[in-house]
Amino acid sequence: MQIAGTYTLQISRDRAWQLLNDPEVLARVTPGVKELEPDGPDRFKAKLELAVGPVRGSFEGHVEIRDKQEPSELTLHVEGQGKAGGMVATGRIKLAEGDGETPVDYTGDVQISGRLAAVGSRLFSGVARRLATLFFQKLEEEGSS
Repeated sequence: MQIAGTYTLQISRDRAWQLLNDPEVLARVTPGVKELEPDGPDRFKAKLELAVGPVRGSFEGHVEIRDKQEPSELTLHVEGQGKAGGMVATGRIKLAEGDGETPVDYTGDVQISGRLAAVGSRLFSGVARRLATLFFQKLEEEGSS
């Protein structure tokens, strides 16, 4: 499933870049992430929890920051497996220069499998968009504090 959207962060592009490359911040702002531990350069072991409709799942996997083009673009790649199924998500984030704010364009591809897909696949598009918005709202809050 493909998603795309825009969001305007009320923080500078440099601040947004700094936050996106801080694993402690990523752990706090990424919906569903319960733990994030370093596992190599720009790679982290992750424990995630996700709910789609009536199906909830805990996942263990990885989060990676890829294809960095400082200070304007990067890709976040998330993989997880659990009893409810599996998920793989890749999102490209582009930060534009703004006047005290940062316009963001994002695109993503999300794949789910197992019971999570069987029960929640038709709901997942809305959930993915809501999670993306929540991610950027939390990132903005981190940058404002």
